[in-house]
Amino acid sequence: MTAPERIEHFFRHEYGKLVATLLRRVGVQHLEIVEDSVQSALMAGVESWAINGLPDNPSAWLYKVASNKLMDELRQRAGHDRLLLQHANESIDVLEIPPEYFSSKELQDDMLRMLFVCCNGVAPIDSQLVFALKSLCGFSIQEIAQRLFISEANAYKRFSRSRTYLKEYPLDSWELNHGEYSSRLSSVNKVIYLIFTEGYLSVNHEMSIREELCEEAIRLATLLANHKSGEMPETFALLALMHLHMARMTARQDSSGGLILLEQQDRSLWDKQKIQTGLEWLEKSSYGDNLSRYHAEAGIAAEHCLAVSFHETRWDKVAENYLLLEQVIPSAIHRLNRAVAVAEWRGPAAGLDVLQGFEPPSWLTGSYQWSAVLADLHQRCGHTRIAKGYRDDALNSAPTPAIKQLLLRRLTVDGID
Repeated sequence: MTAPERIEHFFRHEYGKLVATLLRRVGVQHLEIVEDSVQSALMAGVESWAINGLPDNPSAWLYKVASNKLMDELRQRAGHDRLLLQHANESIDVLEIPPEYFSSKELQDDMLRMLFVCCNGVAPIDSQLVFALKSLCGFSIQEIAQRLFISEANAYKRFSRSRTYLKEYPLDSWELNHGEYSSRLSSVNKVIYLIFTEGYLSVNHEMSIREELCEEAIRLATLLANHKSGEMPETFALLALMHLHMARMTARQDSSGGLILLEQQDRSLWDKQKIQTGLEWLEKSSYGDNLSRYHAEAGIAAEHCLAVSFHETRWDKVAENYLLLEQVIPSAIHRLNRAVAVAEWRGPAAGLDVLQGFEPPSWLTGSYQWSAVLADLHQRCGHTRIAKGYRDDALNSAPTPAIKQLLLRRLTVDGID
């Protein structure tokens, strides 16, 4: 990673934490001022650090610049409103926090609290999700659109809608009771899940894997699992899923940063300790009657991690878990993945049978996933001409160069390359 990439990587990681920390101190109604202040601090960092080098504590440096900018803006607005002046004066003392604050547990909790504030039930759930990903997780609108299979215009509309709702939210909105934590838990878990998913297979053009996002998601979920309102099977299953995926992280990239197919990964590189941790969380998630999507996905990940080889994977169990996943949260993607598992279990023709008569939504037919699976199954059935058409569609719709190279390795064989 180059020096500019490292700085951008750091900024994306810090953005959400800065926004969360400042919002907690001045209120969600000042959202736009906080976002502008953080953006100004990041721009100042780019200019200053290029000349003077990195400060001893970059996080504290950014916080100081952002909080000073924020307080200046609040004071200017307070000149026209005595009530805001009183609040601004109170905020000055709150914002004067020493640099060592940035290694404290409270900062970590701020991020988690603000996720619960964003997932407030006031704005529509889809808007809450986009806002949390954009303002707290540092995702771009383009990344959000690709990850949620929506247009960029739609993603921005959802973000604006949620921001409008939050501007009217009470000042003490971060103080939640047990019932509010419980009712918002599933939405917060979904945000954490998407943070991890973006890290595990990024739609970012420069980085196919963003390990810092995966680690951040696990950190947030671990805090949540140890909170009295988050000690639920759903959260435990989510942690199991993430640890089991992280166990394979080292083996997923080659020396040039390219992605490696599951069947080609060196399983000796898989982290046995992370697998064990994942299995422990999975066992802990087994109590109760509710089956979440994370239980099914963690079950699939466990089958892969416990298999001696790709071909010795219990594909019948994988297919069974994908069927459960379809029942818990119906999605064309889950059916597509079930077709892949059935193909490994009973052959490619059986995999095609799973998709027989199935009418996928338009967002899926235009995606690389749909075309890649059909290209692979038809290829293995000997339907060379059909396979080539789907292969070309998959390559043309691949969102990043890394994914395109992965598809080339998977789909380029004699007869259709």
